[in-house]
Amino acid sequence: MDLSRSKWRKSTRSGSTGDCVEVADDLSGVVAVRDSKDPAGPALVFTPEVWSSFVGGAKGGEFDR
Repeated sequence: MDLSRSKWRKSTRSGSTGDCVEVADDLSGVVAVRDSKDPAGPALVFTPEVWSSFVGGAKGGEFDR
């Protein structure tokens, strides 16, 4: 999958250490996620439904320890 024209964004809550993920959700039928420290590296690709479920769980505290 060619992600070279994707518009990647980081969370506004990202710190200055660069330990972040970037998300590209401007693609047709997929959401891509990559490590901001390695933009040329691999990306994980999810369906919008799966990504939405993950984000909802994270916001709801599902993954809190």
